[in-house]
Amino acid sequence: MGQDIIHVYFMPGMAASSKIFEYIKLPEDQFQIHYLEWLIPIENELLSEYAKRMSDTITYKKCVLLGVSFGGVLVQEMSKFLEVQKLIIISSVKSIDELPKKMLLAKVTKAYKLFPVKLVSNIDLLEKYMFGSNITKRMELYKTYLSVNNSQYLNWAIKNMICWNQDQVIPDIIHIHGDSDTVFPIKYIKSCIVVKHGTHVMILNKYKWFNENLPKLILN
Repeated sequence: MGQDIIHVYFMPGMAASSKIFEYIKLPEDQFQIHYLEWLIPIENELLSEYAKRMSDTITYKKCVLLGVSFGGVLVQEMSKFLEVQKLIIISSVKSIDELPKKMLLAKVTKAYKLFPVKLVSNIDLLEKYMFGSNITKRMELYKTYLSVNNSQYLNWAIKNMICWNQDQVIPDIIHIHGDSDTVFPIKYIKSCIVVKHGTHVMILNKYKWFNENLPKLILN
């Protein structure tokens, strides 16, 4: 009897579309990839409620959940409603203990209410690490990968990232992190697989590493 196909659900980062995974390839005889997209949150929707709504879209049981950045936070919340085979986060955090001090300060002062667009555009690491200062390519990149510009979503996402209250790490979670991540600096991250020279957008520019290593991490 042939090996059962493993279903892997990919969740992109804040405001991003699933196009960020366009270079990620898994052996088709072993895995089937499913791409998740951000839903527009209901007014005053809790992160746990949103995660339940997202988990209801999961068709295959005992799947693998993989999330990038804030998407990594979301899949952790989704895993509380699902029976998952593996839980993988990339360029993300496992608990409030791994949040950088500037985000903790923003939580205390509620400064996140004042500059949502500025904070989201901090993922201009896309600009910095992928294409330098070329403004034409930068705008093309934003249009391609940062596709969710709904203000209700952006305000909700920023608040829930900064105010995430998880204080216990989920057992057996796999955390992959770049040592050059400036959104979630490696100095705050514990117990992770380190990708050398990996930035916050390494899912795009370190895709060869992921294509080589993800199958082994899922199967082991």
